[in-house]
Amino acid sequence: MNKFSRSPATTPAIAITPERSVDEITGSRRLRRMRKADWSRRLVQENHLTVDDLIWPLFLMEGSNAEEPISAMPGVARHTIDRAVRQAERAAKLGIPAIATFPRIEQSLRDETGSHALDADNLINRATRAIKQAVPEIGIITDVALDPFTSHGHDGILRDGEIINDETVSQVAAAAVEQAAAGADIIAPSDMMDGRIGAIRDALDRNGFQNVAIMSYATKFASAFYGPYREAIGTGSLLKGDKKTYYIDPANTDEALREAEQDLAEGADMLMVKPGLPYLDIARRLKDTFAVPTFAYQVSGEYAMIKAASANGWIDGEKAMFESLLAFKRAGCDGVLTYFALDVAEKL
Repeated sequence: MNKFSRSPATTPAIAITPERSVDEITGSRRLRRMRKADWSRRLVQENHLTVDDLIWPLFLMEGSNAEEPISAMPGVARHTIDRAVRQAERAAKLGIPAIATFPRIEQSLRDETGSHALDADNLINRATRAIKQAVPEIGIITDVALDPFTSHGHDGILRDGEIINDETVSQVAAAAVEQAAAGADIIAPSDMMDGRIGAIRDALDRNGFQNVAIMSYATKFASAFYGPYREAIGTGSLLKGDKKTYYIDPANTDEALREAEQDLAEGADMLMVKPGLPYLDIARRLKDTFAVPTFAYQVSGEYAMIKAASANGWIDGEKAMFESLLAFKRAGCDGVLTYFALDVAEKL
């Protein structure tokens, strides 16, 4: 026995029973009381997820009566316009309020400036007209960023290695008018160029689209969670460099508030946080600070992680799906863009 050890006889006994009762310790405040049964848990539940909280992102492609699965996003596919119309009908029947469309543009139509975005008959505008005619009761949200249309995968006009802000803004505003003319209910610019919200608002109003709303991706971060989405729209292999000169640094929160404040001053009707789960603190700060409709995008990487872990048996996919979406509600979001929308609506 060394000098630091104690003999069993000298080791003090461990007290098993507390000197005070649990009621004395808690002051009779037993927080488990309302957790004791399903009915009581439901009675005091603070946040609820409903079908009214869901926006379904829908990927588009050229062709007829076809769809292409997206390998990195199990259960998600690109749809030709006729198939997209049927998907919108399905969403409307489930009570989903709105869809958000994202096109995969043919490589032959892409160029350095994304000029095809200005074509009134491009894929996104033809899809909007077809869906609006067949399913007028569902809202259509269109992304006016240039990245699906550029040959380099950036959200703006690229010249000598630099994204040209003001020329991009002019083009995005013109494209927004074409999308509104096709029937878009909400324009959702995600390019993060300075001044784009005000320019789009002015362009819409000048052309008689005062009732078309703007959902600003006000706080879009330079995130690692976008990979599967870039596969879906065909820009992953095209991207030259990164997007850090216009997306927000993931380390910053005050900057995100300044972006949101500026976009609201320029005429945004609602705010978007993207990505979602890694940025719940941003959603909470926006809601608490501005008290305006606030949304989050549960992006492709978030979806893919849940799907992959579920496929490997590491988590319960359905429970994780619902828990993740409820987290957005808890953080103050009024709704969520999520690839889980159909699954959730069917189960709700």
